[in-house]
Amino acid sequence: MATPQDVLPPPAAVRKQPAPPTADDATVAATALTADPGARIVGRRRTGQWVSAAVALLLFAMVLNSVIRNEAFQWDVVAAWFTAPSVLNGLTLTLWLTAATLTLGFALGTVLAVMRLSTNPVLRTLSWVYIWIFRSTPALVQLLLFFNIGALYPTLGLGIPFGPEFLTVRTVNLFGPTFTALAGLTLLEAAYAAEVVRGGILAVDRGQLEAASALGLGRWRVLRRIVVPQAMRTIVPTAGNMLISALKGTSIISVLAVSDLLYSVQLVYLQSYQVIPMLMVATIWYVVITTVLSIGQYYVERHYARGATREGLPPTPLQRARAALRRLRAAADPAAPAAPAAPAAPATAAGAAPAGEVRA
Repeated sequence: MATPQDVLPPPAAVRKQPAPPTADDATVAATALTADPGARIVGRRRTGQWVSAAVALLLFAMVLNSVIRNEAFQWDVVAAWFTAPSVLNGLTLTLWLTAATLTLGFALGTVLAVMRLSTNPVLRTLSWVYIWIFRSTPALVQLLLFFNIGALYPTLGLGIPFGPEFLTVRTVNLFGPTFTALAGLTLLEAAYAAEVVRGGILAVDRGQLEAASALGLGRWRVLRRIVVPQAMRTIVPTAGNMLISALKGTSIISVLAVSDLLYSVQLVYLQSYQVIPMLMVATIWYVVITTVLSIGQYYVERHYARGATREGLPPTPLQRARAALRRLRAAADPAAPAAPAAPAAPATAAGAAPAGEVRA
């Protein structure tokens, strides 16, 4: 039998009041403006950020002032030798060696990466041993070993093992300084490129390959249309770092008396004793080339990042500058009509053509 306490509702004084609805900052601000139209919204004052930015700019200005006004840098000598023929010849050799090293290194590294991913234990083991050896020894040691390979193998021959040789060449005539630098740096870069390519291939979801197999696509088409475009998103950033590192790493071949950028600069300051300005010439050239390569890497990454997110790609620095310029023009001339917004593309089904468009 139910008691009166179970049937009758509790008094109003002891009833639980419903919790007030929560509202975010935008709702609170809108409510405040509605209640008091004269109210003004004040943003949070980030004093610490402005103070740290001011200190950083002050330190940067002090360093820049010390560099520009320091007469020990001899900027007039830097300007005189910056475009000298000997320096430009060394720069040309540096650029050629960097391009050849990365091209051949990634070609060989791709083969090594495929061997590492192979189910054949012999190929997998040989690839691992190659990568292990070349990643374990310093680049300078490898270059010196290749340069003195004549002490180990005075002649190199092509023929039947334990039988006659059809072609024989002396290593002294084959391994010159430039060829030694090219071969040594290529074999070194191939070991690192193999790991970069292998990591990019492993980053592709296995479900993509299973779906392609279910559709009956061939291996070459799967590799070209599915694996490579998705793997390049992982490969390009690391490959860009390898390109910049290879550019700077070519300076090590100066120990082999190869006339690259650094060696050409060294020949000048060994005669004129202008060490600091000539080193600044090489430094500025390396900074300029690295900056150009970094810009190219940025746009290549954007190319392979298309369709990776639903929000789309962020604007480029040039697009941001144009937008800022348009805002400044609009603020300077309020009477000017605003530029019409671009009409949004209608959402269509996959493979369907928008209205008004006929596909062949």
